Amino acid sequence: MSLPAAAETALHTFSQPISWEQRARLLMTWGEQLAPLSEDERSDTNQVSGCESQVWLVGAPHNGSWQFRAASDARLIRGLLALLLVRVNGLPAAELHSLDLADWFTQLGLARHLSPSRSNGLHAVLKRMAEIAGA
Repeated sequence: MSLPAAAETALHTFSQPISWEQRARLLMTWGEQLAPLSEDERSDTNQVSGCESQVWLVGAPHNGSWQFRAASDARLIRGLLALLLVRVNGLPAAELHSLDLADWFTQLGLARHLSPSRSNGLHAVLKRMAEIAGA
């Protein structure tokens, strides 16, 4: 399965041999690129349960695939969300359900830096995406 162009860019950027401090700064930079959610979108309905940080997620179908937007109160989490979004945006609902999240973050060189709670939170976001998409 081919990757969306933005995911290819992320993979190229994060697969460079850089230190964790550099990766963390890069993550925060990617997080700053997230489109902001409105106050209405930051509702309890759109909040993802299972995350230690506050995370909100909205999604809509677009030409047979899905487009998601997300926000968080935590800078590193925003970066991780940005990397998740570049991987999933444009996928049909069925592919959301079968996405190997651990493999994606391993390819990016970030898996070993994800605490169990962050990893669980990202899985909760992906699960919520599949629910929104009806997968």
